[in-house]
Amino acid sequence: MKSRTGKRRYTVIGLLLTAVMLFPVYWMINVSLTPQQDMRKDPPDLLPLHPTFEGYRAVLDDQMPYLGTSLLIGLGTVALTLLLAAPAGYALAKLRPFGGGALGLALLVAQMIPGIVMAMGFYGIFLDLGLLNSWWGLIVADSTIAVPFGVMIFTAFMSGIPGELIAASRIDGAGTFRTFWSVVLPVSRNALVTVSLFSFLWAWSDFVFANTLDSGGDLRPITLGIYKYIGNNNQEWNAIMATAVVASVPAAVLLVLAQRYVAAGVTAGAVKD
Repeated sequence: MKSRTGKRRYTVIGLLLTAVMLFPVYWMINVSLTPQQDMRKDPPDLLPLHPTFEGYRAVLDDQMPYLGTSLLIGLGTVALTLLLAAPAGYALAKLRPFGGGALGLALLVAQMIPGIVMAMGFYGIFLDLGLLNSWWGLIVADSTIAVPFGVMIFTAFMSGIPGELIAASRIDGAGTFRTFWSVVLPVSRNALVTVSLFSFLWAWSDFVFANTLDSGGDLRPITLGIYKYIGNNNQEWNAIMATAVVASVPAAVLLVLAQRYVAAGVTAGAVKD
């Protein structure tokens, strides 16, 4: 009886905490449906009593190019991250190169560098290389955050691949690259999905790099496109929140679809037999 009561108590507490954490999402949706003239009501309406879709209409009219740019940058970041991180993780996990331990430590330290510090450094480099205000420059910048994380995930996951599997492929005549491409990558699906998802989400939600390196470009991501509705004397809050809702949909869908693979990918290497 006590056990059942305790479970109910924990369930109620969990539901309350979930409601508190999800309330900002609800409020974002609520404001996106609120007419502009009702924004300054005191107290504000907890429900959109007179809903309007003007904000979403503005998103469809104004924000689609920015959404397309964010999608391009996100997919480009995923491609570049996988191209660099997967072979590096395989090398650290199975080939044991000289200095691999130091490289692993350097990757861990790289995760601790604040993004604004990296953005200032990138600004000077991109200015010399002519990469400012370009979508490919943002792909390179966003990849510098995703690649260290990806290498660590791939290293942990590939360390758990049985050595007998790799030895068998070499006995069959496969070289290092063929073994990596035909044997290791297919069994590393969870790691591939995990790294791809986080890489995309980092690029999709990036603001610091975008504002520093692409604030004046023609192809700007959605995190900068939202400023179209923010002026010195007026803020179109329903359009702002509608943009945020639309921009959140791809991330939410990807998280739901990939959660099973992510759970397996991020825990790889945590338990040793």
